[in-house]
Amino acid sequence: MTQNYDATPTRYVESADTKFAFRKFGKERDVPLILLTHFRASMDNWDPKLLDELAKGRTIIAFDNKGVASTNNLTQDTYGEMADGAAEFIEAVGYVKVDVLGFSIGGHIAQELLFHHGRLIRKAILASSMPQGGKGLANARPEVLALATKPVIELTDFLTLFFEQSSTSQKLGRAYIERRQVRSLDVEPATSAETMEAQGKARQAWARMDEAQGLANLRQVTQPVLVSNGSNDVMLPTAQSFSLYQNLPNAQLILYPDSGHGFLFQYPELVAEHIRIFLDRSFDS
Repeated sequence: MTQNYDATPTRYVESADTKFAFRKFGKERDVPLILLTHFRASMDNWDPKLLDELAKGRTIIAFDNKGVASTNNLTQDTYGEMADGAAEFIEAVGYVKVDVLGFSIGGHIAQELLFHHGRLIRKAILASSMPQGGKGLANARPEVLALATKPVIELTDFLTLFFEQSSTSQKLGRAYIERRQVRSLDVEPATSAETMEAQGKARQAWARMDEAQGLANLRQVTQPVLVSNGSNDVMLPTAQSFSLYQNLPNAQLILYPDSGHGFLFQYPELVAEHIRIFLDRSFDS
């Protein structure tokens, strides 16, 4: 397999009525790291520098879930159904146990995988995520929500949504945007308005869930979980990452300074190193 995400071609695997688009690269391992991405995102939204660092020691698999970008079918409108789609994909590519990195709404899908498809999950990373019914999700700042739901997202919009307004964070955000523009192989189509609408419904349903039940669900998770976020997430409040950490029985928490929702694209090398330590460490000792 290639060690370079930008040089990794898109492949396809069929399951029932869905032809899943995916990219697999890195070092061959029995337990791959499956990537679950953010609102309106395709495989092209991942930071290639982050993925290249992660791929030095493991198999990395990015994919488009049902109805997203290069994968056919209808986009599901609950995170539970999206988790079912992710489980279907994992089984279609032939794995019985995986690690998952869920970023933003991908972290909500990862939680549903832990709740309902736990047999597939060895370890999970929840990046910029929050519990079911968490405070703040339904009350996002109007200007943030308006930017996130624009008909066409500009790359520069990520500087507001994903990064702090400090000069350092903005500089690192622009470097991420430059890395995003390098890929020329199998460039993804933009996600559709239907995908945005379906994912928006899932987001609203998640916010309306009973918070007490959501926290109770977390307390039943036995797998090791790494919870991480930026110091000031304007999309999904950083305090909710602490709530995840408090209620998951086997969790660690890392918060990154001078950063926001997209902290993992601001500090790709450091985040990759922390993920490597977490995934490689035995929690039995």
